[in-house]
Amino acid sequence: MPVAAPRRLLLPATALLALVPRGRASAHALVTASEPAAGAVLADGPGRVWLRFNGRVDRARSHLSLHGPDNGQTPLPLDPEGDPALLSARTEIVPWARSAWRLRWQVLALDGHTTRGDVAFTLRPE
Repeated sequence: MPVAAPRRLLLPATALLALVPRGRASAHALVTASEPAAGAVLADGPGRVWLRFNGRVDRARSHLSLHGPDNGQTPLPLDPEGDPALLSARTEIVPWARSAWRLRWQVLALDGHTTRGDVAFTLRPE
């Protein structure tokens, strides 16, 4: 019968573990869709870019920039309002060139975690 005592303790301990929040990694803001899409080949520079995230992001503490030929960087002013899981910006200020480009992003999720990454695409006029 000494084996039964640990089992009685194991069940409440298992129930308590179910109440403990999972790791916060699932709360990080990650891109679920973008325009241009990752790996896209475009004939012309987009007039607007956007990124959709898997949750709300703090727009005031988030950034978008375009990186193109010779690693030049163009910061993009974010559209001030809209869907809290979407960042978008106009790109009229970008001097488009036939080249590989990256839309680089950095966001602060509402859980306090910062994530960053980029979406690569190519501009190849026909």
